[in-house]
Amino acid sequence: MRTFIILLLIVLPNFIFSQNTKSKSQSDSYIAVIKTALGNIEILLFDDTPLHRDNFIKMAKMGAFDSTIFHRVIKNFVIQGGDPNTKPKGMPEKLMKLNPPLIPAEFRPEHKHIIGAVAAARTGDNVNPKKMSSPFQFYIVLNEERTAHLNGSYTVFGQVISGMDVVYKISNMPTGPGDKPLENIYMRVEIKKLN
Repeated sequence: MRTFIILLLIVLPNFIFSQNTKSKSQSDSYIAVIKTALGNIEILLFDDTPLHRDNFIKMAKMGAFDSTIFHRVIKNFVIQGGDPNTKPKGMPEKLMKLNPPLIPAEFRPEHKHIIGAVAAARTGDNVNPKKMSSPFQFYIVLNEERTAHLNGSYTVFGQVISGMDVVYKISNMPTGPGDKPLENIYMRVEIKKLN
């Protein structure tokens, strides 16, 4: 009996550890694919910003981003899009009724505004002192030196892993008032689950 208890004390912690390791390694990871007429942009959504990740997945699956445009394009800075108000028919009624709340900030020191970083847009500190994020609008970073001051103020929740050439093509589009491209670049967003 004593030998059995000792054996159990040795085996049980190893079993628990292996189960924890298994669940961690099999955690769900998601890729967002932004499809445009200029090509596709693939974004890895970070697991350690779960509020932003889950919101982005939910909005994509609802079609919130489909037929929206990149409405703010600043060369050598960022491209920004995702606003349902930019759909050809405006904000859909189902999204108006849903009225998703702002997302609490999820700042991570390891997630900086490097080239290809994907972050949530938000309103300014004067009306949004908690730095909560828009449930829709996001931007993709083109220049980490020009965006370094945004670290710790805007939540970075993803990283472009394919299609930066498409991002640069969009950033080179001629723009008019409000940094809006003269030609609309529409998007459609699909979610792919890894694991």
